[in-house]
Amino acid sequence: MRFINWLCLVASLSFAAAAPAAEPAQFRYNTVEFQAEVLREVPNDLLNATLYVEWNDANPAAVANAVNKSVNDALRVARDYKSVRARSGNNQTYPVYSRANELQGWRGRAEIRIESRDFEAAAGLIARLQSGMRLGNLSFSVSPETRRAVESELITEAIAAFKARAEIVQAALAGRGYKLQRLNVASGHHAPQPRLAMARATAPAQEVTAPNLEAGVSQITVTASGAIEVIER
Repeated sequence: MRFINWLCLVASLSFAAAAPAAEPAQFRYNTVEFQAEVLREVPNDLLNATLYVEWNDANPAAVANAVNKSVNDALRVARDYKSVRARSGNNQTYPVYSRANELQGWRGRAEIRIESRDFEAAAGLIARLQSGMRLGNLSFSVSPETRRAVESELITEAIAAFKARAEIVQAALAGRGYKLQRLNVASGHHAPQPRLAMARATAPAQEVTAPNLEAGVSQITVTASGAIEVIER
């Protein structure tokens, strides 16, 4: 029994001797983390709007027929505006109950959504559609193409700003240089709510003045964050 235990001890020692020694942890000194952000205001060049129609009736089929006809007519009108993209949105019919939980009738709601970079044409279409539909939402943003182009320019500026701050940190710590440990680049987008002067339809089949659209601007930011190791003199 003692002979077996001795063999086990020898085997354990042999294995320990064969195992590679763990590498010592590398400590970094004079490490500084910071970030640099660049911002640019960009005019909004994309309009998105939602118009909808609602209908009430005791007959669900009559409700569906009415809202579908309104949407079909609106999409037909939108074809005259080649620079405006129009498509169907949400379309639903649901029951309406009284407080006594009795079925009173049916309500239908359908919408169309438009998108355009031609604000004048979009305003004209909205005015025509508001004679029979209501404007549910209107917003402005920077188009994906413009945003990508601006972000590409800001990435270069953000990295340059990061390098400039790295040199300031190096000088403040009296170093003879620095090593870049890591660098992360992230982008952001903020669209302040623009001021709008819009005319709304007050009754069906009534001529509506085209809305005055003020698209406003959006803020696009790019942040370069990371860490450097300042090299001592």
